Amino acid sequence: MRGTLGQWYGLTHQREGFTLIELLIVISIITIIIGIAVPLMLRTRMNVNETAAVGCVRTISTAEQAFRSAIILDADGNGDGDYGALQDLANPSTGQQAPFIDPSLGSGAKHGYSFTIAVTPGTATQTPAYECLAVPTSPGRTGVRQFFVDESSIIRFTADGSAPSVSSTPIG
Repeated sequence: MRGTLGQWYGLTHQREGFTLIELLIVISIITIIIGIAVPLMLRTRMNVNETAAVGCVRTISTAEQAFRSAIILDADGNGDGDYGALQDLANPSTGQQAPFIDPSLGSGAKHGYSFTIAVTPGTATQTPAYECLAVPTSPGRTGVRQFFVDESSIIRFTADGSAPSVSSTPIG
């Protein structure tokens, strides 16, 4: 005689669905998993944004050196080129020169960061200079660290919310 224990004792009640306790346990487990996964996902996204921002700052630094070498701008007319603003790097005014950076970076915002360049044109008494800052568009969400590079091509950062400068910690 084969059958289930319930059939032997005359208990043939079939259960349909889940009990309230079972559903609450499943919801609790899912909530715990989400509580662990979401912060890790957000931190990973910030790390990706910061890594991409460093790459963009490096690209800007390389583009600035190439822009100056191409002598597209020369404020004092001495034959020694000047550095360019983001718009100059993305769209050189000569018309024959290919862009030094992509237009999305030239717009000043990419990968959750805002990029700005301050240019000091060369004069008879001052050599050309530039400073590039990369700041998270939403601090604590798109990134924590802020980045800085100048004509030395050394990328520097701060992680305490203060503006990075030539005296900030260099990357790696």
